[in-house]
Amino acid sequence: MDATTKRPENPFQLTPLDPDKLAADLARMGTREAASVVDGLSDRLAVDVLQRVNPAVASDILGHLDEIRRKQLFANTPIALTQQWTLNRTFDEDSIGRLMEAPTAVFRPTETVGAASEQVKELVKKIFVTYCFVCDADGKLVGIVTMRDLLVSDDSATLADIMLKNPFHLKPDMPLMDAMKLVLNRHFPIYPVCNDAGVLIGLVRGQAMFEEQAYEISAQAGTMVGVDKEERLATPWTTSLKFRHPWLQLNLLTAFIAAAVVGIFQNTIDNIVILALFLPVLAGQSGNTGCQALAVTLRGMTLGELKTGSERPLVAKEALLGLLNGGLVGVTAGIGMFVVATMQNNPNAFGLAFIVMVAMIGSCVISGISGALIPLTLRRVGADPATASSIFLTTATDVASMGLFLTLATMMLM
Repeated sequence: MDATTKRPENPFQLTPLDPDKLAADLARMGTREAASVVDGLSDRLAVDVLQRVNPAVASDILGHLDEIRRKQLFANTPIALTQQWTLNRTFDEDSIGRLMEAPTAVFRPTETVGAASEQVKELVKKIFVTYCFVCDADGKLVGIVTMRDLLVSDDSATLADIMLKNPFHLKPDMPLMDAMKLVLNRHFPIYPVCNDAGVLIGLVRGQAMFEEQAYEISAQAGTMVGVDKEERLATPWTTSLKFRHPWLQLNLLTAFIAAAVVGIFQNTIDNIVILALFLPVLAGQSGNTGCQALAVTLRGMTLGELKTGSERPLVAKEALLGLLNGGLVGVTAGIGMFVVATMQNNPNAFGLAFIVMVAMIGSCVISGISGALIPLTLRRVGADPATASSIFLTTATDVASMGLFLTLATMMLM
């Protein structure tokens, strides 16, 4: 295949044969769809495009290609690049290692400024050079030279004389969020990545880190309700259906659990019909309380604010907030029940108002605790804390609110 070979038809609006714009098109797609498009490109164009996208995106796309196609691409790719792609795929998805580019502008400490400058002049014709990285004979990073220092220094000086010693670097197995906290006040355009032995194994651009973090944050809201983070606006409806439907089946199952709780108290509802009027009120209010706790907990996890040992204070805080908020809205809901019951000439108006108030307080406390515990539990078992957390939370709040409300009504009025 050559660069003019017509690609197979696809549902995406792709920019023909423009590597930069095509790379931007692929970045807007889900990984599976992007891999399908790359599979239809010529080897040369596919490699060109993969070099222009975020390295993490490139790793994901390569992972979705079959082995034969991957070998075809690697055969037409510079060895340094294929080695870097292969190395990147050995690290976890959310780690710095997935974002690495191959090290460039690497020199020995004994190299003179004049010789290094000549090499840099040739390098900038092919790649964008920000810093010169100085490594010893074992490949260990010992210093960094800025372009300014390289330009103003005497040609006979060695890089060891002008380099910044003990440079800041990242570790490849470091989670992206941990790395983001470390670079927050540094604002370097590019960061070296070294292994435990201090050997330079890659470079990570600050732009790539922020792009990846923005993508992860944008995907969190969908993940909470069972939307796969790979799904985009351009994802075909068949793929979207495959992503979403299993979680809807799970949500239906959990809804049956809540319905079963109501069914247990069917006799109570038949005798005190007014109770049915306030079931959605309790479920909605407690559900919102739980979602508030869930949102704050997930945000704390995402920003790295949730430290080891702070789980219990977090749960206690959300329980207290549930108690206080539940008390305040419980009074309002109780007044509402009293007014409605009085208008219907129900002799148990005061008792019903008290039941609504107590049930509201109890369900909000349970919802607040659940909103904090669900993501903590998911993380403890090794799952993404946001994965379908809203579905599990809805079940907990519905069962707690309706179960407590109808239990109190049965005990006090039946």
